[in-house]
Amino acid sequence: MTEDKNNKPYAIETHAMSKRFGSLIAVNELNLNIERGTIYGFLGPNGCGKSTAIRMLTGLLAPSDGDINVLGLDIPKEAEALRKRIGYMTQKFSLYEDLSVTENLHFMAAIYGLRKPTARQRVDVLLQEYDLEAQAKQRAGSMSGGQKQRLALAAATVHQPELLFLDEPTSAVDPENRRAFWEKLFDLCEAKTTILVSTHYMDEAERCHQLAILERGKLKTAGKPEYLMENMGVTPIEIECPNLRTLKTRLLANPEIKSAAQLGLRLRVLVDQRISNPEQWLEQLMPANSHATLKTVRPNLEDVFVMATRGEKR
Repeated sequence: MTEDKNNKPYAIETHAMSKRFGSLIAVNELNLNIERGTIYGFLGPNGCGKSTAIRMLTGLLAPSDGDINVLGLDIPKEAEALRKRIGYMTQKFSLYEDLSVTENLHFMAAIYGLRKPTARQRVDVLLQEYDLEAQAKQRAGSMSGGQKQRLALAAATVHQPELLFLDEPTSAVDPENRRAFWEKLFDLCEAKTTILVSTHYMDEAERCHQLAILERGKLKTAGKPEYLMENMGVTPIEIECPNLRTLKTRLLANPEIKSAAQLGLRLRVLVDQRISNPEQWLEQLMPANSHATLKTVRPNLEDVFVMATRGEKR
């Protein structure tokens, strides 16, 4: 790890970061290098270690093994110094529901040590930025899911942190609010805030600059979403024909078929990239007179996830 704490290219560096709870290994030797000013995503199912990893990176949970460096600080040793430089938004709404929007924001400003004149100015800015002016005096507990989400993000950024942790922040809101939320994240990133966000939504993961796929506490693969999709070693092909359930069983009997999943009236098949002409090869496996239509399609992150976790699933 570099010595100059002020000019480190990475906001987060970990080496073999691990956490055990008895015989359960929640995070298994996780190595991370997260560049400053980027949005980095943790993608994985519930129980894969995303939240545990974030709690260690914020200093809330001590690792069982490994080294953690966040914003040039040795964690958890220097966790107290880190807390005023980071923001943390949990999956569950954690602000005071019996306080108004403005009262919650002023309370969080006081927690982070903002002087009253600065806090008043900052709260006014946040109410406008997060479209909360009409709800300023409304109790937080009576707000909609999307409004609570915007309030939680405003509270997490009231002190203008260098690094923002978001633990599945959009799990309880509709697609329109999720999209608007991500626009706010890109605004923050443009202002040089580094963001680490965990999600199990594939479309959200594709918005990240860099991505890590976790499964059972292990880092399965990492990189830019585009790179991961282009280098997963399979060709995605969609098939339209009758009796898709029977066809799926038939195709999966071939080791060159890495995955087959039904999407409505189509079967999405992942064919080993070593097959030079996968459409022609698949046509030879179709039942006689099946009248099947085959089309090579763009890979997506669900394909990447399936390929990255195949061994674990089996």
